[in-house]
Amino acid sequence: MNLIVDIGNSRVKLALTEGGEAVAQCAGPALDRALLGGFVAGRRVRRAIVCSTRGDAAEAAELVRTFVADCLVFTPDTPVPLRNAYRTPRTLGRDRLAAAVGAATLCPGRDVLIADFGTALTVDLVTADGTFCGGFIAPGLRSRFRALHEHTARLPLCAPDAPDAADAAWSEPGLATEEAMRRGVLCGMLYEIEGHLSRMAARYAGLCIFFTGGDAKYFAKRIKNTIFANRNLVLSGLDRILEYNASEENPD
Repeated sequence: MNLIVDIGNSRVKLALTEGGEAVAQCAGPALDRALLGGFVAGRRVRRAIVCSTRGDAAEAAELVRTFVADCLVFTPDTPVPLRNAYRTPRTLGRDRLAAAVGAATLCPGRDVLIADFGTALTVDLVTADGTFCGGFIAPGLRSRFRALHEHTARLPLCAPDAPDAADAAWSEPGLATEEAMRRGVLCGMLYEIEGHLSRMAARYAGLCIFFTGGDAKYFAKRIKNTIFANRNLVLSGLDRILEYNASEENPD
């Protein structure tokens, strides 16, 4: 099995994969010996990959190597099975590139658009020839609620409606402040995503669209385009990158 360690802005996700499929997962606020040791206990793990958006990947890899000797740290210099056209590859979020690899692996030879709903909202394009073409970065759902609260004098800190709330709870004008804030943030983000999808689908016929990230559940059922919702896209991409670097596919 492979061990995947994905250290995001707000939490750490661990996965064990076999044959490209996740067989076990867990998450926590931080990577520590107790979390990692409990997760891999009794498992035969052959290799691992560590990806971090916090800048602590090397330190995390040291801990991982006490359990799995063969550990790859995902850095800007790590070979991936895509051509990267990003002009500033060292500033490119590892999670964005990993999600792109995951989506391209699931839809080979197709134009792919990936919307990742996390702390930030990212929308990235991979073309049919296997080129990562960059994309768009905007505040995520909860970041927008925090911004309204922290940068105004009296607006409260709100949370989104339930994912299965009736569409009218989004599209009708709010008659109270918190209601208006929820509908403003949710509808604003919905219309933003619909705009990206409409524009890109017009340019790329047969475009495959993936939604991933913790807050994708609020939008997946409200978008008219045919989409694939895959919460494990980053994990799948990291597993593919690990296998690519351990195989003869990688010319380096």
